[in-house]
Amino acid sequence: MIDIRLLTFITVAKTKSFTKAAEALNITQPAVSQHVKYLEEEYGVKLIKKYSKGFDLTEEGLILYKYSEEIELLYKALEMKLKNRASLIKTYNIGASMTIGGYVLPYILAKYKKIHENINILMQVNNTGEILDKLTAGKLAFVLVEGTFDKNKFKFKKYKDDELILALSPQHKFSKQREVSFEDILSGNLILREKGSGTREVLEESLARLGHNIEDLNCYMEIGSISAIKSLIVSNLGYSIISRETIKNELENGTIIEKKIHGVKILREFNFVYLYEDDFMNSFIKFCISEIVS
Repeated sequence: MIDIRLLTFITVAKTKSFTKAAEALNITQPAVSQHVKYLEEEYGVKLIKKYSKGFDLTEEGLILYKYSEEIELLYKALEMKLKNRASLIKTYNIGASMTIGGYVLPYILAKYKKIHENINILMQVNNTGEILDKLTAGKLAFVLVEGTFDKNKFKFKKYKDDELILALSPQHKFSKQREVSFEDILSGNLILREKGSGTREVLEESLARLGHNIEDLNCYMEIGSISAIKSLIVSNLGYSIISRETIKNELENGTIIEKKIHGVKILREFNFVYLYEDDFMNSFIKFCISEIVS
């Protein structure tokens, strides 16, 4: 088992909160502080820079966090390897909608596979509607989808929240504005995801709540490929309302920028959706949730 003080530090780094770390580990907040202090004294470095409204990890803190995660992964791998020596290789088919399958799950699957060497996971990626059809047909063990679905028809567990944002080129005329109205967005070169996608459905629901008709959507282009949409945005051939998860790298390198939509914040859920529960699904969901960096 990994040293509790390292586990505490990992949890603090992930949650960015001493309070949330204490809740997650079921210990007191003073105990969390003591564990961090012990590590600072043990290594003779400062791990955390505190501000009036929060804190950041120091360079030394980032190094410890990186290696602590690797240590935790090794401990988990050791535990699972010992437990699974007598187990046979098992294969599971799961599904994911486009945003999650392309930008959220690959990293998690890689880490999960390192720990669970006796489990093969085959992931199918498609829009929300088609993935749910495959789940209903019994072709998938469970799916992870963005957007809406019939909550009376399926069982589900929330994974995390996601935000749809207005993404555009730094050269677009909207880039000079602090905020952009929905009316201006709808009247310009708005690139939409295809019908049936979770992103499209959430956008249409948001429009309806704001009193707009779905026909107000002036579809400049309708594209099923997120990569293609990003390329068009970078080339300043249009803009889109898409998941922040899909453009993290572009936001960091400045090839795409985000602009606030006046008076609007579009949130949605990522949900695990399934028909029946089993040990693998529960184990995988628990692992995914443990990887969330708040």
